[in-house]
Amino acid sequence: MSTTTSVRPDAQRPAAAQPLLDVKDLVVRYGRGRKAAAAPAAVDRVNFSIAPGETVGLVGESGSGKSTIGKAILGLQKVSGGTITYEGQDITSAGASQRRALGSELRAVFQDPNSSLNPRNTVGSSLAEPLRLRGVGAADARQRAEDMLERVGLPRDAVDRYPSQFSGGQRQRISVARALICDPKLVVCDEAVSALDLSTQAQVLNLLADLRDERGLGYLFIAHDIAVVQFLAQRVVVLYRGQVMESGPAAAVTGNPKHPFTQALVAASPVPRPTEQAARREARESLGVRTGAAAVPSPGGCPFRLRCPLATDLCATERPALRQVGGSAVACHYA
Repeated sequence: MSTTTSVRPDAQRPAAAQPLLDVKDLVVRYGRGRKAAAAPAAVDRVNFSIAPGETVGLVGESGSGKSTIGKAILGLQKVSGGTITYEGQDITSAGASQRRALGSELRAVFQDPNSSLNPRNTVGSSLAEPLRLRGVGAADARQRAEDMLERVGLPRDAVDRYPSQFSGGQRQRISVARALICDPKLVVCDEAVSALDLSTQAQVLNLLADLRDERGLGYLFIAHDIAVVQFLAQRVVVLYRGQVMESGPAAAVTGNPKHPFTQALVAASPVPRPTEQAARREARESLGVRTGAAAVPSPGGCPFRLRCPLATDLCATERPALRQVGGSAVACHYA
């Protein structure tokens, strides 16, 4: 996607008395027992919320903890600290029965559509499966599967075909249909378009946006490309080594970034015009941000300090708190 893609005009945070999802001081460590306690946090005190009908973009480099947060929300990764609340209900350590009850309301779309589509089952069988598990009859489930396929731009007779008979973009549309067929309230999209070509990316992003607006869906949209996030999200959270570097309205974070890491992400995002790409490359180099540091910073302080042109001794000893700078909350002593 090009960073020149504008934020949708309806990209304002919906008003809601209670957030659909509320993540507070989330900590995730990998490992068990003492090993986990001594391990650095993969996710370190992350906070954000999602209102009904809102898309929050979670963006950062590989290894920043984005997918770990998504897995923790879905119950696929154990939480070490903090809380995850869904519609006022604490689901941080939800058991199997509670997760089953949430199954129709909290869904996911992953990067690889084959992870949710059994190649031995017809598309109709894969779409109908979550409905049948909830007691929907075979005829009704098939009808709803056909309706959902039509809604995502595929023919109704696709129910009788197999995933291998479709292109990658079409399979991702089928994955979106499977995620939405139970009428969920919140969908976690984990790199849902990163494996697609640019034209197919645009089609799927527009589809997600249209379905959000029609159904009042909440999305947690996880991606490494800030331009893709900018198109779909009303708010953006920027992560680096498991910590929030900057968060706020998409227009503020992507259009006027304050944190040096966010500035580098925006400058690194590709654009289709060579002259603009050259200017962007020059701007990125002028920031003075170092390339990915091999060394992991010692605990404490700012995790970005080894790459940051603004870093001082203070950055090595004191973790910067999120503070309001312009329209964004920024974790930087000197932003």
